[in-house]
Amino acid sequence: MEKPNIKLFGGTSNPDLTLEVCDYLEIEPGKITAKTFSDGETQVEIGQNIRGRDTFILQSTCTPVNDNLMQLLIIVDALKRASAKRITAVIPYYGYGRQDRKVKPRVPISAKLVADLITVAGANRVVSIDLHAGQIQGYFNIPVDNIFAAPILLKYIRDNFQNDLVIVSPDAGGVERARAFAKRLDTYLAIIDKRREAPNIAEAMNIIGEVEGKTAIVLDDMVDTSGTLTQAAMALKQRGCAGIHACCTHPVLSGPAIERIESSPIDSLVVTNTIPLNGKSKQCKKITVLSVAELLGETIKRVHESHSVSTLFV
Repeated sequence: MEKPNIKLFGGTSNPDLTLEVCDYLEIEPGKITAKTFSDGETQVEIGQNIRGRDTFILQSTCTPVNDNLMQLLIIVDALKRASAKRITAVIPYYGYGRQDRKVKPRVPISAKLVADLITVAGANRVVSIDLHAGQIQGYFNIPVDNIFAAPILLKYIRDNFQNDLVIVSPDAGGVERARAFAKRLDTYLAIIDKRREAPNIAEAMNIIGEVEGKTAIVLDDMVDTSGTLTQAAMALKQRGCAGIHACCTHPVLSGPAIERIESSPIDSLVVTNTIPLNGKSKQCKKITVLSVAELLGETIKRVHESHSVSTLFV
């Protein structure tokens, strides 16, 4: 296979994922130095000529969110000023995605603000995985490829779980995603009626659908403090599920997340490496990590060659 004429630069948020994607593309990672001044300012230097090149920067805006976001913007600006032909921001996890609309008066739409920042910095295109809300694509005035981790998660479920499954949406917002999985797996669907009292605080109230005696797969796009997930697991346990597992794309896993998961009825949690695990999350034996490197690598290759990305998910 002829090596693509691509330059892929990695920020400091996902260094291992950057190397995996480069291995898939059979290219060397772009030379970049990212440092921090003593007062906390970010300093970036591109270490090679990229004039007229098709460039990609891989950086999730995960913890520390603001530092990683600022670093992404500065790297994009550095690439622009180094005369890159095209700059594609590959953002496996798009931070601030949950603040995608005004839910009450006098609050920001932070997802739109971040989109504006990335565009103004000089990005020509954005690639992300499982945006929290599809309408975020419309916040950009540049092309956005919102790709899906579904093929990776579906393969894992097929390989590791047998019949008598039920796919569970932990809230009304995830019903479309859960229905798509249930259809692909030709299995049952259940929905948890969740009432949220405050941000990061949720209470599972009722289960719609038959779950007794079945193996439940709770499906979500992200797990943050694990409140929603563990509440769902306890409700499913009370309804007589034979086993409770969870799948999500983005393992945010902040605050008391790991303690909640370890003390919950959840048998396993399957996540992807859009956000790297660290600290307690690395040590949690319930967590299995799947790689999105091949998915991202193939997407980058197709963007570079102006081929269809959507056919990856047919």
